[in-house]
Amino acid sequence: MKRSLTRILYADDEPLLRKVTQATLEKMGGFTVCVVSSGQGVLDTVDSFAPDLILLDVMMPEMDGPTTLNLLRQKPSAAHIPVVFLTAKAQASEIHHLLDSGATGLITKPFEPHALVENLLGIWRDFPGVPHE
Repeated sequence: MKRSLTRILYADDEPLLRKVTQATLEKMGGFTVCVVSSGQGVLDTVDSFAPDLILLDVMMPEMDGPTTLNLLRQKPSAAHIPVVFLTAKAQASEIHHLLDSGATGLITKPFEPHALVENLLGIWRDFPGVPHE
């Protein structure tokens, strides 16, 4: 059974980046995207939206990406969903720390729009929890 990446829950506190990223994911990737502005928004929306993948900004006020990921992993309905961090911090030690925290992948900002879609599809293909043909 093949499962396609179709639904992405995306969280970022920066309004302009949310708008650009949502347009990129929808127009270039053909994804259905639900956009929220906080980690709490992810937790409040994940069950009703039922995303295939969560794209999560690392640095957000009140609840950062790693805290949000930790809370998602404690939630049985969301524990299996791949989470990809989106971050401006690209130092090797920080990248390793984020991946060690349970993230499926990491994409650095700024990014080229076409590269965002390609990177997400590559992460999706390589994720062992996704059934493929």
